[in-house]
Amino acid sequence: MTSVLVVDDDPVMLHVVETVLRSGGIDVRTETTGRDALRHAHDRRPDCAVVDVTMPDMTGLDVCRALRDDVLTTDMPIILLTGRGQWLDVASGFDAGADDYLVKPFNPQDLLNRVSALTG
Repeated sequence: MTSVLVVDDDPVMLHVVETVLRSGGIDVRTETTGRDALRHAHDRRPDCAVVDVTMPDMTGLDVCRALRDDVLTTDMPIILLTGRGQWLDVASGFDAGADDYLVKPFNPQDLLNRVSALTG
């Protein structure tokens, strides 16, 4: 079973993403801060991470860079899921190491398809 780490400081959005992914048969774990997400990813090595960009302790871009810098998570697929959809935001996400970028509000099936494409 595919495992996905979802990181978002908004409890409503966290619940929505978790519900969507679970409906697709995915094992979901959640974290609300970047630091907790990094610990989780390092210790449990999920198959994929879905990360919000705007968070209070560290941005999703910082999380992305840190995951890429950790030898245990450097190859983990990362999807940035965010309300920031300007071309410069998207470019910054890919520059930080994201594999995909999805703008909120999102189509639930689109998220499932993207996770599936990245986790095989």
